[in-house]
This record gives sequence, structure tokens and C-alpha cells, in this order.
Amino acid sequence: MKDSRSRRGVFSRFFSPERIFILSFAALIFAGSFLLWSPFSAAKKPLPFVDALFASASAVCVTGLTVIEIGKDLSFAGQIITMFLFQIGGLGIITFSTFFLVLIGRAISVKERDILQSSFLYTPQRDFLSVVKSIILFTLFFEFLGMILLWVRFSQDFSTGEAIYQAAYHSVSAFNNCGYSLFPDSLMRYQGDLLVNCTVMALIVAGGIGFVVQYELFAKLRGMKRRISVHARIVLLVTVLLILSGAILFYFFERDHILKDLPIKNQLLASVFQSIAPRTAGFNTVNVGLLMNETLFAIIALMFIGASPGSTGGGIKTTSASILFLLMWSRFRGYEEINVFRRTIPRELAQRTISITLASLLIISLIFSVLLISGSVEVAPLESRHLFLEYLFETVSAFGTVGLSMNLTPKLNDFQKLAVIVMM
Repeated sequence: MKDSRSRRGVFSRFFSPERIFILSFAALIFAGSFLLWSPFSAAKKPLPFVDALFASASAVCVTGLTVIEIGKDLSFAGQIITMFLFQIGGLGIITFSTFFLVLIGRAISVKERDILQSSFLYTPQRDFLSVVKSIILFTLFFEFLGMILLWVRFSQDFSTGEAIYQAAYHSVSAFNNCGYSLFPDSLMRYQGDLLVNCTVMALIVAGGIGFVVQYELFAKLRGMKRRISVHARIVLLVTVLLILSGAILFYFFERDHILKDLPIKNQLLASVFQSIAPRTAGFNTVNVGLLMNETLFAIIALMFIGASPGSTGGGIKTTSASILFLLMWSRFRGYEEINVFRRTIPRELAQRTISITLASLLIISLIFSVLLISGSVEVAPLESRHLFLEYLFETVSAFGTVGLSMNLTPKLNDFQKLAVIVMM
């Protein structure tokens, strides 16, 4: 009896909520890899396993980097598999499991609650199940609305059935901040289209602010909450500031370069779009490989910050970036405490933020070094120096689960692909 209890204790300690959360994603990635590797997923010839693994990892991690053309190299079945993977990956396999358990009337155990709580750090315990149900409802609402709006535009270019499918795929991809597109040029063909740009941007932002913030805003609109939390206010403020500053910088840096010969509407739409997309959706309406170095640096910064906690996006998160800024500002003014919206940020949270940021920089440096070293053996020294920025951009894009690339991803060798998979 004692041994049985002891084994259960060891099992429980080893399979902590965080480990179960990670293992569930790993299992989903490998399951998706074998499905995409299967002949029925290929449009012509089956994918090499490493490419199938890369596509699955990118979809589950809602990154959007791809070494294949989704619309060309995958069959209809393969494309549906990727859509399923980034839908589950964006919301979390544990979230789906919990939702279906609730539907069939099964009680949620303390351990299952802890696992979900680790996914959504700012979820109030008393509203926990309401938040989980709302996540699914909000997702279906936003994706359906996005599909309808995109279908209105796509129906001008495709047959009814094809337009519905294209609209559904891109709507789910955008809301989950994945960036997978069935078009070979992402959304460059719709660079000046107001409906497509605004719909995709709105979906990216809605998915990127976090499900808890969505829930709080909905409760506020319905009069269920008198005021939103400090967390939600920080997320919304930082999101707006990053979008505005990113768009201004993009326009300023590219107005005499890639935007030079475009109509003013296209210039403004492209600037705002390329400010929102690096916050972790890999859609693009301009050729990223042709951007100025200063623009690429600004995009790298946006990719590093990423989306918000409890969202479909990656990065160190908007809250972490704001805490770091507030910490520096407080120290500059000679204050020990970090105050925002008349609240004091706990020191433990500030310390954790610093640890997360340093760990992120360390893993980025490690994977970047691996890409650089493993790539330099195949190219001339001069070309290797030219690839320095491309490798850095690719690494941060994978870290932030963004999916933007300077047209480098398809050129990676198998070892580099595995390094990027680890990064994602």
C-alpha cells in the first residue's frame, strides 16, 4: 500500500502540470508529422519526414514558418490536417480536452485545473470554467465572422466552394496567429485590399490579446464587471502602443524604398499590417527579404516581444515587456517599487520577468549560433556573412512563433530545420 502510494507520488511529481502541458504538444506534433508524412497528405509525392515534422511543429506551435508550399505541396486532406493542428495548437490541446469533459458532464480534477491554470496565468479561480467555455465560444465567433468577411472578397476571385474554403483556412490561421496561407505569396496579392487587410489584422489582434482579456472585455460590455483588471489594461495599452509605433517606424524606414511607388492606401495598409503581423502571425503583404536593415531590426524587436499571456501568440509577451520598461523607469527615478495604474507590481513577478527574458535571449543565441555554424560549412565565407541577418531574423521569428522569413526557410538544411523545430 505504501509502495503504491509512493509510486503515485513519484508519478504525480514527474508529470507536473507544466510537463503534461508540454508533452501534450509534443504528442500532437509527432501525430501530425506522421499524418502529413502519409501519401494521402501529399499533392504529388510524399514529403520527406523532416519536412513533415517541420510543418507539423510549425502548425502546432502556430508559427507559420514552412519549408513547403501549403497550397501546392499538400493535398486537400493535408491542408485540413494543418488547419486542425494550428487550431488545436492555438487554443491548447488541454483546453479542448477540458471543454469536452465539461460537455459530457465530467467533473474537472484539481490536477486538470492546475494544468489549465498554468496555460492561462491570469485566470481567476472562481471564473475558471466560464473562461474555458468562453474561449471556445469566442474562437468560433471570431473565426466564423472572419470567414464570412473574407468570403465576401474571395468570392470575387474563386468559385463559391473554393472561396468558402480559402476564407475558412485563412480566418482560422489568422485568429490562431499561425500565418499559414494557401497562397504562395502569403497575402501580397491583397496588399491594397481594405476588407482582407482589416479582417486579417483584426483576427490577429483578437487572438493575440489573450483569452482572459477577451473574457474581461465581454464581461465589461455586458455589465458583469465594473472595471477591467490591471493585467487587461496593460495588455490593451501596450498592444495599441506597439501597433502605432511599429506602423510609424515601418512607414518612416520604407517610405523611400519598398513603399515608394505604391498608392498611399497601400502604403498605410502595408505599414499597419507589417506592424501587427510580427506580433506573432506570419502573414505578409510585402516581400520581407527586401526590407531595409533598420526595418528588419524593428520587426525583430516586435517579434521578440510577441503577443500577450494566455493568447494564441508567442514571444516574451507584452506584459513582460511592460514590466521591464516600468522596472527601468522606476530605477531611473530612484524608486524601489514598480507602480502602474495605482497598483504595485510584486517583486517576484519582476524577478520572474527578468529570468524569462534572460533565458529567452540565451536560447535565441544558442539556436542562432547553431544555424550560423551549420550553415557556414556549406557556403562561401562572404555569403555566410550576408546570411548573418537572415539567420538572426529566422531564429527570433521561430522563438516568437511569428512565421515571417527573409525567404530563408526553404533553403535550410535538415540539421538547421531540426534546430528551428526546437526553437519553435
